Amino acid sequence: MSVAKSQVVSVRVEPPIKAALQSAAEREMRSLANMVEVMVVAYCRAHGYPLEGVPDETLPHTSLKGNAA
Repeated sequence: MSVAKSQVVSVRVEPPIKAALQSAAEREMRSLANMVEVMVVAYCRAHGYPLEGVPDETLPHTSLKGNAA
């Protein structure tokens, strides 16, 4: 069975949002794209949206609730 290619999603955000995303990605040692993916997966799981085919490993390394380390 072949693995589906990832999809491209382009978004425009305000500079403070991008800075926060970069900070979170650095803390998690992830790329920006992977950090967005992790945040979306965490949101969907927290709110009961189905995510077929998304591995359990696609979770943040730390809390995404704003708790500073």
